[in-house]
Amino acid sequence: MIDFGQWRDAPIFHNSLTAWLIAGSVVATIFAILFGIRVAIRRYARRLNSTERTEFLEIPMLALSRTALLFMLIVALSAGSQSLKLGNTLQRVITSALFIAFFWQIGLWFATAVRAWVEKRRARSTVDDRAALGSLDIIRFIASVVIWSLVLLLTLDNLGVNITALVAGLGVGGIAVALATQNVLGDLFASLSIALDRPFVVGDFLAVDTFLGAVENIGIKSTRLRSLDGEQIILSNGDLLKSRVRNYGRMVERRVQFSVGVAYTTPVAQLEQIPGWIREFVSKEKDTRFDRSHFLKHGASALEFETVYYVLSADYNRYMDIQQSINLNIHRRFGDQGIAFAVTTQNQVFARVAQALEEKPSTETAERGTTRKRAN
Repeated sequence: MIDFGQWRDAPIFHNSLTAWLIAGSVVATIFAILFGIRVAIRRYARRLNSTERTEFLEIPMLALSRTALLFMLIVALSAGSQSLKLGNTLQRVITSALFIAFFWQIGLWFATAVRAWVEKRRARSTVDDRAALGSLDIIRFIASVVIWSLVLLLTLDNLGVNITALVAGLGVGGIAVALATQNVLGDLFASLSIALDRPFVVGDFLAVDTFLGAVENIGIKSTRLRSLDGEQIILSNGDLLKSRVRNYGRMVERRVQFSVGVAYTTPVAQLEQIPGWIREFVSKEKDTRFDRSHFLKHGASALEFETVYYVLSADYNRYMDIQQSINLNIHRRFGDQGIAFAVTTQNQVFARVAQALEEKPSTETAERGTTRKRAN
């Protein structure tokens, strides 16, 4: 007959079968509890995420829902091992594994929270704040580097590695790496400068040297523009900050200056009326503010009038519509009043030369006829 009491008390790795059964029950129970908690948290996180409004607990619940099964298993095994008689070495290994798993799980929670915050912010920024779009990827990258660097250092410290000596060695090696990758690091720090100072944001129209384009993306190393012709222009962040950048996206109003030239034969009475006419045409346009219009000077081939006004909009198409309307009104009024636009002297000279060339053959023919008559 089998003696269950003898089997129950038989030592297995210095522990009885009963102790192993108790430890296994503890492990299974704790793992089941942790798994059930994770399932409940994931359901609650999905319910919070389904609403249009961002809830206070939405990001924390989303981070906790990323609890790893390996972490839960290590926690359960560590709790179950407390009822067993283990050697000091094995106990230290279990404790070290628990701490390492805890460090990496915390890193996963924080990385998930940062990623969720970036995505939420990105969804709101596309409508409300374009300035945040350019810095979101940079913030996420830096936060991820800091989080996982700390996790790695804590893991190495828990494994018995001398962190102080390691950091000192990394400092010396970091100088060599920095010298070798100074261009990359320069672009990285330039991206940080763009993120903090925000000289331009996604959607702004920039003029950089001879390049023109709208900002599509501000990355870690480069900024991408979409040109008027449709191609993508890629500029490194370091070179971009060293250049003279004209940001038309920050334009509140546009100053417009144009000139009109009339013929020298225009009567003085009409010359006095021209500035008032131009003021009338500018003032009746919407989104404009008239500044001045004057008889500027006696030009080489025209009496020149200069006008300045402001378009109260940054839209280039709106500016062109207004300028076109003003030009058409000037053209109609000058036509009604019999005022001629100036013709350049160069064109007049060409016209006289052409006329002389046309008259020259007839003159030569007449002279030849006269000569023949005299000969006869």
